[in-house]
Amino acid sequence: MRERRGLMRQNRTWAAAVGTALLAIAPPSGIAADGSGLPATEAFQQLSESLASDKKRGDWTAFLADAQRLRVFLNGSPTSVLEVARAQLELGHTDAALNEARHFVAMGQTHPILDSPLFRPVRSAIDSRLQSNAAALSIARPAVPLSDPGLLPEDIDYDPRSKRFFVTSILEHNIVALDAAGHSKVFADSPDHWPMMALKIDTARRRLWATEVALDGFPDVASSDSGHSVILEFGLDKGALLAQYKGPPGSNLGDMALAHNGEPIVSDGNGGGVYRLHAGALQRIDHGDFISPQTIAICAGDRHAFVPDYVRGVAEFDLETGAVTWLPMENRHALDGIDGLYCHGSSLIAVQNGTSPARVVAFALDPSKAAILQQTAIERATSTLGAPTHGVIVDGAFFYIANSGWDAIDEHGATKPSTRMTPAVIMRSVPPR
Repeated sequence: MRERRGLMRQNRTWAAAVGTALLAIAPPSGIAADGSGLPATEAFQQLSESLASDKKRGDWTAFLADAQRLRVFLNGSPTSVLEVARAQLELGHTDAALNEARHFVAMGQTHPILDSPLFRPVRSAIDSRLQSNAAALSIARPAVPLSDPGLLPEDIDYDPRSKRFFVTSILEHNIVALDAAGHSKVFADSPDHWPMMALKIDTARRRLWATEVALDGFPDVASSDSGHSVILEFGLDKGALLAQYKGPPGSNLGDMALAHNGEPIVSDGNGGGVYRLHAGALQRIDHGDFISPQTIAICAGDRHAFVPDYVRGVAEFDLETGAVTWLPMENRHALDGIDGLYCHGSSLIAVQNGTSPARVVAFALDPSKAAILQQTAIERATSTLGAPTHGVIVDGAFFYIANSGWDAIDEHGATKPSTRMTPAVIMRSVPPR
């Protein structure tokens, strides 16, 4: 979910940028070496620039070669597969393009470019699957209403002791606490009056961790503050602000997980870094493999985590060494566009606001956690899903924010013309474990 070069959120900018262009964006640089010898952000920038140059020159042979390189780099993401299909069609290779288009729809995806004249030679062969992919489906039900349409909720967690959900607000710059009936009150305000983004509760230590991010151009965010992020530590029971920890310059610390010892691990969707707050200091623990890391899933009793990169897919990540192993998509699973990722038994639950259609899905892993065995859609393409963001597992059920409002605002947080903000809702489902 996904995304903004103008920082309407790093992940949502990429979702919008990957349109019929399909990839013509330039992410910022990381700091460490990727497997290619460059940080992933720089490698992606170079590939994007090469594709743009190939297209401008009309050199579709070069475009195909670069698109194939891109597909390898993005671990077979749906959009990269579609780039290869487009190149094959431009070269008149209809059979090869059809093979790629079939891979794309097998991953449950749709895309506006498939309605263009370029894809007419292969469209009839994939029409039925496209219609199936676009069909509404849901095994979830509304659980907790959020009555305030101006909230723009982002992240969510749950405190079993007080039986309350806690939700961060982008536009109202605060954290609200809600009971099961949806009655809410402000738990804490942003100290700097910036959008509140990530949120995690440490029930054992009675702490609530959150981040505030100065999103560029958003209401009440001074231009001089743009590019600043702060990790906030609150007392969970009284809401007192206990400490603040500044993020790196230019960062967007928009997502968070807690290590087993309670230390926050935050991802920078803008710069590609993953950071751990240890002994009051923020330490970068990745090696530059990510372009836009999102909400990290840390499974019980495991030092390994799963990092969803909005562009490259899902990586198994060693929290101690920083080693990365990417889960294969295998032309069957769309693993990009994930905003929130959560461990649930032997499955990973993903909230994907950067796929088309947006969806919530459970991926069942093999015993080694190295491959996906099957996937189960929880919700997709419904009239009420809107732009889902994050979720939380409570007593075996998965609660997630639907209709957040991200799709109703522009890159500066203003409501788009001919649209209006409507209240979000916390949905509930019981996915397979």
